[in-house]
Amino acid sequence: MHRREERGSAVVDAPPPLPEGVPRTELQPPADGVGPLFHRTYRTRIRNTRVSPEELVATIRADLNRVAPTEFARFFKVHGDKEEMAVGDEYLVRMPGPWDGPVRVVALTPRSFRLATLAGHLEAGQIEFTAARDDELVFEIESWARAGDRLCDLLYQRLRMAKEIQLHMWTSFLEQVAKLAGGRMSGGIQIVTRRVDDVGQLDG
Repeated sequence: MHRREERGSAVVDAPPPLPEGVPRTELQPPADGVGPLFHRTYRTRIRNTRVSPEELVATIRADLNRVAPTEFARFFKVHGDKEEMAVGDEYLVRMPGPWDGPVRVVALTPRSFRLATLAGHLEAGQIEFTAARDDELVFEIESWARAGDRLCDLLYQRLRMAKEIQLHMWTSFLEQVAKLAGGRMSGGIQIVTRRVDDVGQLDG
């Protein structure tokens, strides 16, 4: 893993706006969270695979547990078609301890899907999964989130517990994506964290 931390700003690192028509009920945006916003990107390149970005994303969307570290976190769809992913679908992410997190699908393209946190989630924000290709297949997880409440802020910033749980989950996710694509990681996993303290500029 290659990790880098930088100072961010609300102008550059705010989450993307929600598309028109996405249900807003029970959403937990960054403006409702506590503490700094963390804009984090996990990226890996996958070599020796002929799978297209569209094929990879379609397979993951059909069953998120094919790439989730299920011994640690498992996705349960609680609203929507069990076989397909659509905007407005909802999942409950079950994790050890008091970490269960509800999310809603807020954006889809052939090469990506984006989830937003719902009330009661550990975090307040969004996370997007994207595949692309140049000379190799590239998969990226990008999140924009604050702690959901003061306890989560304490666990993340002071005790570092939630941060390490999140790190393990998404690096394991990328390892499983590489296996699903039938290739091997090239250059490991790049992790960039941009911390935003001027959260007063964030939109709700």
